[in-house]
Amino acid sequence: MKMKNFLVAGIVGGIVDFLLGWVFYGMLFSDLYPEGENMNLMFIALGCLTYGLFMAYIFTKWAGIKHASTGAKAGAVIGFFYALSMNFYMYSSREVNYQNIVIDVAITIVMSAAVGAVIAMVNDKLK
Repeated sequence: MKMKNFLVAGIVGGIVDFLLGWVFYGMLFSDLYPEGENMNLMFIALGCLTYGLFMAYIFTKWAGIKHASTGAKAGAVIGFFYALSMNFYMYSSREVNYQNIVIDVAITIVMSAAVGAVIAMVNDKLK
């Protein structure tokens, strides 16, 4: 695994995830998860960076994904399973809102597809 590809692609992927999260959750679907008084932007940024690095690790170490279309497909699949698991955990201790689950899974699929495409493009450019 090329460490440079992993780190650069992961950081860029994390930035894309953060910006798309701001667009989707902060602007378009802000009522889906209303902002709490204890919201910590640093932890959101760290979560996005971790997700970008996670996907970059898979793409760089195991899959060798370097094409945007393949990255988008792989990212969408990863996002689907990630979103389902997180929603199952989240709603295990609160009243279930099936509409929010479907919306969140759809948003995460779109965001993860974009993150995957960007990570693959960065991997391709860095060779």
